[in-house]
Formats: sequence, C-alpha cells, structure tokens
Amino acid sequence: MSTVNAVLKVVVLYLAELVSSVSDWFQTKPEWANQEVLENTELKTTGGGESRQKAKTLWEKTGAVIMVEATELSSLKSQLQDLEVPLFAVVKENLGKELDCFKKFFSGKVYVDQKRNFYGPQERWMCLSMFLRVGVWRNLWRAYRRGFGGTLRGEGLVLGGVFVIGPAQQGILLEHREKEFGDKVNMLAVLRAARQIQDNTSS
Repeated sequence: MSTVNAVLKVVVLYLAELVSSVSDWFQTKPEWANQEVLENTELKTTGGGESRQKAKTLWEKTGAVIMVEATELSSLKSQLQDLEVPLFAVVKENLGKELDCFKKFFSGKVYVDQKRNFYGPQERWMCLSMFLRVGVWRNLWRAYRRGFGGTLRGEGLVLGGVFVIGPAQQGILLEHREKEFGDKVNMLAVLRAARQIQDNTSS
C-alpha cells in the first residue's frame, strides 16, 4: 500500500509541475530594469512625517539591498549590517493595515513607489494562472501559517522582486524577478552581491 501511495504522490507532483510549466506560457517575461529610471524614481517614506526623495539616495553612498514586496530577506539583516549594506523595502501602495502587517516582518525603512518603476519596465501580474501553480498554494499556506495574510486589494496581483545595487558606478549587481507569489531569491546570491559591494568599495 505504501508503494502505491508513493507512486501516486510522484504522479501528482509530476502533473502539478507539468501544469505549472504550461502556465508559464501565459506569464509576461521579465524585462531587466533600467538603472537610470530607478535612480530617478521618487519614493515616499512611510510611518508618519512623510517625505519624498530620489531612490538613488538609498544606495549612492553604501549600496543597498532592496526588497520589492518581499519579506524573507529580513533574516539577512544582521549579516548585511556586518557588511555595512542597508536593507530597504519598496511597496507599490500604502494600504494602512496591510502595510502595518508587512512591517511586522520587516523592521527597516519602507518606501512607496507610486509610479511602480521598481516593478517595471513592464509590470508582471499573477492572474488566473496563479490557481494552477502548486508553488503559489504552498507559498500562500506558508505565509498564512506565519501570520502574514495580505490581501488582494488594490494592485495585489503585481509581482515584485529583489535588487542589490552598488554605490557610484557599480550598478545593479543582482536582479531577481518573482516568477510567482513567494518565489524566493537565492539568499547566498544576495550575500555574494552584498560582499561584492564591500570588495569594490575597499579596493
């Protein structure tokens, strides 16, 4: 009986991956960001006393790791602090309680990108195909168990990502675009890019 269950599990997982790969055909392919556009993006601070500033001020002196609608990178904050590379979050809208919930999982500064340049050059949406992807359901369940429910209000279906941007002329050292909700960036790749910032600055 256990052998039959194991075979069924393998078949179900195979079919789930097959459906997910088919749903890839309906997703917009990511386009790489234009650093000049990102630099000139106007970001709005959150948490009272709101002000506006050019995005390049976040990384022009020290470089930075920037999460776009992601929370998992918070676990790297102490390691990034050791490297003297700050960690910021950029969201597309301030929806009150939803942003408060986001901040429970992220203790750094959060900015709002109202023009959504950090989601471009071409925005990518997770539409009906999300219901066909096992990874989405798995990630939603994991987030729910952690207490991060989120909502689909506003532009809740837009996919985000992660940037590691170096100071001065170092440019974009790492760019990760979500393939689906909860598609995590490789943490070691983020740390390698952050160390590259430090190595290039000290050399």
